[in-house]
Amino acid sequence: MANVPVQRMSQLMAKTLRDDPADAEVLSHKLLVRAGYVRRTAAGIWSWLPLGKRVLSNVERIVREEMDAIGAQEVLLPAILPREPYEATGRWEEYGPELFRLQDRRGGDYLLGPTHEEIFTLLVKDQASSYKDLPVILYQIQNKYRDEARPRAGILRGREFLMKDSYSFDTEDEGLARSYALHREAYQKIFTRLGLDYRICAATAGAMGGSKSEEFLAPAEAGEDTFADCPNCDFAANTEAITYELKPVDASDLPAAEDIPTPDTPTIETLAASLGVPASATLKNLLVKVDGEIVAVGVPGDREVDMDKVEAHFAPAAVELVTETDFAARPDLVRGYVGPRGLEKVTYIADPRVAPGTAWITGANKAGTHTKNVVAGRDFEVGEYVDVVVVQEGDPCPKCGTGLVLDRAIEIGHIFQLGRKYADALKLDVLGQNGKPVRVTMGSYGVGVSRAVAALAEQSADDKGLCWPQEVAPADVHVVAAGKALQTELALDISGKLAKAGVRVLVDDRAGVSPGVKFTDSELIGVPQILVAGRRAADGVVELKDRRTGEREELTVEEAIARLTA
Repeated sequence: MANVPVQRMSQLMAKTLRDDPADAEVLSHKLLVRAGYVRRTAAGIWSWLPLGKRVLSNVERIVREEMDAIGAQEVLLPAILPREPYEATGRWEEYGPELFRLQDRRGGDYLLGPTHEEIFTLLVKDQASSYKDLPVILYQIQNKYRDEARPRAGILRGREFLMKDSYSFDTEDEGLARSYALHREAYQKIFTRLGLDYRICAATAGAMGGSKSEEFLAPAEAGEDTFADCPNCDFAANTEAITYELKPVDASDLPAAEDIPTPDTPTIETLAASLGVPASATLKNLLVKVDGEIVAVGVPGDREVDMDKVEAHFAPAAVELVTETDFAARPDLVRGYVGPRGLEKVTYIADPRVAPGTAWITGANKAGTHTKNVVAGRDFEVGEYVDVVVVQEGDPCPKCGTGLVLDRAIEIGHIFQLGRKYADALKLDVLGQNGKPVRVTMGSYGVGVSRAVAALAEQSADDKGLCWPQEVAPADVHVVAAGKALQTELALDISGKLAKAGVRVLVDDRAGVSPGVKFTDSELIGVPQILVAGRRAADGVVELKDRRTGEREELTVEEAIARLTA
């Protein structure tokens, strides 16, 4: 093995901290700062210190190796991008305020790339002219930018982040399916090598567009995504992607709708209490504006409307809740007593749970009045059925019916079958075998490289600090000199021999630092093996500690070197 340089902590540009940063909210934020891996430069903008850069580079290396293994070719595109391609696909506006926009001195519009579908499409359009040039998979590992309203959670939710984004280009849908499958398998290898616990979940495409989409989620308390896992089958999905089948019921025996006086019951809670019925017997009607037009969203009274789902359904249109001003302009819409019967100039959508034949107690569009026995499909029509409720623990699995389990997770990867959305917008064609133009079909595939570092910290840390998996750790062994000259001399000698054998070594040779601080720092920094030159150094005996298990063993210097170089 090649000789590698020893990293001496006496020379290391990093300071460990005893206390958590005041603004730290999640474990990875606290520990990565305290252990000297990253430092905050500005809100959502982070500097990577030497130890952090080593971990980040190790994650990059694993991602690069697995991408190369599927035949992908690495390129590097600019981060500052022109407006025109994004305007052609509609994403200049669709991205909204999260897109970093800027102008040059001549007034030309540019953006800091959040993702590069448009630019890769134009690159292939320039380079590929025939079906013989395809299929091709291109990728880059590059900083991306997102103008977060409230950057939080350290490197988990920053304004600048490192990402691997790759793109496949095929002439047929079957080829896209193969490229997608290659990435799916490569991602499983990447996250397994990284040592991450992860789930593959069905997902929505969002602003990316396209058809099939899956997320790779790392379960963690700090996660911003909620996913549902079935304990009985292989179903797993982001809650935003869960859909249920519409199941009409027979309403032939139900009585006619009847208005009932319900004074002072403008909420589901007050209505249910007044009538002595469960909230699930009522129909909630939430009013929103979609590009200024009022839309009513119907869901069972015991469920909440998931506004992310509503926004995703109507994207790229702007969605907002109606205001007092809107109610004042529409006296036929009575706040707290809105119902689907007789609604005029209002589009009505509903969750599949409001299926044809289901009966409800709902607003009568008159103050202090509700209507009972209101049947969907008989007394009112649903313009469109859309899954819009917040998924709850115990909801039936769409696949087998077992109660779902909900968990928080960090999104570490996402794969999309984009289809021809971007090729259509930017007119990406090649000549087919018959000499006629063929519209190219695309896939888009992302791995959050810097985010994976945070996910690893979240999943592997313990009450003492970080605890890195071997392949991503900043060193293979952390050698600690307890303090005396003899111990430091032995620690440096062992470190040199290990490095000569190709072992990555971090050695704590700091003078004037107590053994207790050094031991605490070794656990905080989280290198997999800790080798201590301590009280028996004069006898040529050292202590080897496994950082994860805490197991300790006294070995001779020769035994320790043999163990660590095996």
